[in-house]
Amino acid sequence: MSEKNNIKVAVIDMNNGNPNQGMRGIQEILQNYRDKNQLNLTLDIFDIRTKGEVPDLNYDIYISSGGPGSPFDGEQEKWERDFFNLLDDIESFNTENEHKKYVFLICHSFQLACRKYGLGTVTKRKSNAFGIFPISITDNGELETVFDGLHNPFYSVDSRDWQVIQPDEADFIAKGAKILAIEKERPHVDLERCIMAIRFSEQIIGTQFHPEADPVGMKMYLLQDEKKAAIIANHGEDKYFDMLNSLDDPDRITLTQSVILPNFLNEAIHTLQEA
Repeated sequence: MSEKNNIKVAVIDMNNGNPNQGMRGIQEILQNYRDKNQLNLTLDIFDIRTKGEVPDLNYDIYISSGGPGSPFDGEQEKWERDFFNLLDDIESFNTENEHKKYVFLICHSFQLACRKYGLGTVTKRKSNAFGIFPISITDNGELETVFDGLHNPFYSVDSRDWQVIQPDEADFIAKGAKILAIEKERPHVDLERCIMAIRFSEQIIGTQFHPEADPVGMKMYLLQDEKKAAIIANHGEDKYFDMLNSLDDPDRITLTQSVILPNFLNEAIHTLQEA
């Protein structure tokens, strides 16, 4: 059992060797949280897809990142089996021990977990989703402590070619999972609104969007010619400049970044310190 104020965090890097802003965002949130709360919080990074690095059960908190490619790329691959086995081991540990381990799954990791647990259908989108979009909180999400402090809808960075749709209510009830957020309403688009966040269990939560994203990293993405062209093609020039301008709005992604992962850490660390 961890000593009070001595927290070990494993950050699982799903980026497959690709440069990204997400890992920086996760590390900065952890470092800021550590400094603000004067914790002895240490973190280790595990490059699971390119180096096969997998954390053991000696960590209190696991945060698994987004990443490129299809959520089916890892089928039959050792790294995916290792990742799924880790989730099984954490769940077994939590069943057998009063002291719990906590998991946060982002984007690619979220899609993998939906496949693993058989929650919804993971399918390719008609077009890439990239930008800053409103996300609607469900009735279950309104009761979710990790969302405390968000508006409904709230804004976050969305970056994906895949989605999770067609949830079967019976599956969610049987597995004790809850849908916390769904895609923004699009009355002019005849497509199902995809799932944006799930509470998989008391200790495992995941988001399709990127709660670690900050204005600095997002601006770097939006100013890339390829990203700019894709957003304008899919959403129009007005939407592109709205996204750029929204980076200065403290009620948009800055709020989301300051709420979701810190609330998750609060919940996990409070439980650890009470155990």
